Amino acid sequence: MPAIDKPLSELKKYQGTNPKPADFDEYWEQALVEMKATHAEVELAKSDFQVPFAECFDMYFTGVKGARIHVKYVKPKTEANVKLPAILQFHGYSMDSGDWSSKLHYAALGYAVFAMDVRGQGGDSEDVGGVKGNTLQGHITRGLADDKHELFYRNVFLDTAQLAGIVMELPDIDENEVVATGWSQGGGLTLACAALEPRMKKIAAVYPFLSDYQRVWQMDLAIDAYQDIRRYFRRFDPQHKRHEAVFEKLGYIDIQHLSDRIQAETLMATGLMDEICPPSTQFAAFNKIHSLKKLELYPDFGHENLPGLHDIILQYFLEDKD
Repeated sequence: MPAIDKPLSELKKYQGTNPKPADFDEYWEQALVEMKATHAEVELAKSDFQVPFAECFDMYFTGVKGARIHVKYVKPKTEANVKLPAILQFHGYSMDSGDWSSKLHYAALGYAVFAMDVRGQGGDSEDVGGVKGNTLQGHITRGLADDKHELFYRNVFLDTAQLAGIVMELPDIDENEVVATGWSQGGGLTLACAALEPRMKKIAAVYPFLSDYQRVWQMDLAIDAYQDIRRYFRRFDPQHKRHEAVFEKLGYIDIQHLSDRIQAETLMATGLMDEICPPSTQFAAFNKIHSLKKLELYPDFGHENLPGLHDIILQYFLEDKD
């Protein structure tokens, strides 16, 4: 079989390359304290898009550092006092929460759907770096030259966990039936969400981004989605004098180091020809998950549509839905 990475037998044992900071656990406990102290100020406004069997809302909440985060919320119309299961959706890098109509199949099955816009990317969430709108380039390395608590993805990971907590507290939601899914960046955020919010029931993460940065660098794949790393060295450390320090600091926002906190049942899918998010970086995260888990493999596929996977994920969530 053609290969761009380690043999499958080695992938199944691979434990990652990027260093884990010594104070990693303390770092995230402090971050969660900040998140829980943030007044969410949740706001709901009916969307112009509506359908007969569900209500569609624009949801906003205040995340850490004061950013207003936008979420598309689709709520099935049900009898009073019925508690709904919920699904959180996280989108790919540079994109947005997607069309309203892309949520309706889950709403038709009785799920409340919450699709979050990542701050500073394609949707309506706010990046408080000084301007509204797209601030995309440099997100992985944002904060490297500053205090470690200013890393951009730290705040995004916290947004996912804060959203999960907000959803679980809504009167119409069954807090024991909250699941999450996403592809690429969305897959990485799905893992981060479950790591930081242990009450998540199930998650489905597809070829997750934001894992094992040093391995990406060693494979000479710091291009495309990971090009921020190459750009950072070329502009700010052209002789790599701070090479070790850079990757150690990136370790704070490396999802492989969060994965052992996950308690949710986990499905992950990987294409073994993925040159955007190399398989070894994905296995570095998957191999550290201790909860019930399973892996869907696509040997001949890369970072692309994986045939049949949307159906697999839907049935995975439905199989023991109360």
